[in-house]
Amino acid sequence: MKSAFVTVGTTSFEELIAAVTAPESLQVFRSLGYSKLALQIGRGAVAPEPFSTEAFTLEVFRFKDSLAEDLQKADLVISHAGAGTCLETLEKGKPLLVVVNEKLMNNHQLELATQLYRDGHLFYCTCSTLLESLKSMDLSTLKPFPPGQPEKFAAFLDRVIGFE
Repeated sequence: MKSAFVTVGTTSFEELIAAVTAPESLQVFRSLGYSKLALQIGRGAVAPEPFSTEAFTLEVFRFKDSLAEDLQKADLVISHAGAGTCLETLEKGKPLLVVVNEKLMNNHQLELATQLYRDGHLFYCTCSTLLESLKSMDLSTLKPFPPGQPEKFAAFLDRVIGFE
C-alpha cells in the first residue's frame, strides 16, 4: 500500500491542496500505485472531505505537534518549499516533490527548490505542472541528502537568501 503525504506547513497553500485533490490528480496517484493520500492543510480555506474506498483513502488534517510519523510512513512527500520541511523530509531519505508557490514575493522557495533539484535531491514544480511532474518523475534517480550536516544546510540557506 503506497502512500503520498502532502504538507503546506503552518501557512496556507490552497492552490496545492486543490491541485492534488483534483479528480485528474487522484486518478494519476491511483495509476502510480498509491492507495493513500494524506493532506496537512494548515490554515487553508480549501478543506477536502476525507474519504475511504476499497481502492483509495484520503486523509485530511490541519496541524499536528509533529509530522515525523507522517513523513516516515510516506512513500512520496509533496510539499511547499519551506526550508524546515524540505530538510526534515530529505534527512528521512524520503522522495520529495516540492511545489513552489508562485504567489510569494521575493521567492526564496524557488531558489531553494532549484538548488536542491540541481544537486539531485528532489523534484520541483508549480501547481500548474504538478500532474506532468507526477507522471514523468523517476524517484529512483534522486540522490540521498547527506545526513548530519546542518551547518552546511544553514550556510546554503544563507547564500540563497543573501545573508553572505
